[in-house]
Amino acid sequence: MEKKKNTQPKLKIRKGDLVQVIAGDSKGKQGKVLEVLLKENRVIVEGANVVSRHTKPNAANPNGGIVKKEAPIHVSNLMVVDAKTGKPTRVGRQKNAEGKLVRIAKKSGEEIKQ
Repeated sequence: MEKKKNTQPKLKIRKGDLVQVIAGDSKGKQGKVLEVLLKENRVIVEGANVVSRHTKPNAANPNGGIVKKEAPIHVSNLMVVDAKTGKPTRVGRQKNAEGKLVRIAKKSGEEIKQ
């Protein structure tokens, strides 16, 4: 019997990162990553891909009405913003001085901090 392999890819974007949307209706917007949905390869970004939800009255919202909230965006439509240049960059991985594997910005070579 063959053991099933976990084929979940490692995402280069993490919660707390500053990212820029590079495709779709929210193209050009920058925001902080609020949540990463690993199974769907999607990310929820603050202020990007905002959708309107019609809600019925409930305990939390007694009047109901239209609520605006962020919807998930596919990870391929996002790029991490380089802290040094302020522009979108690709992400690489490199060992630092202590020998720990860290994420680096390809544009500037700087370590990506959260």
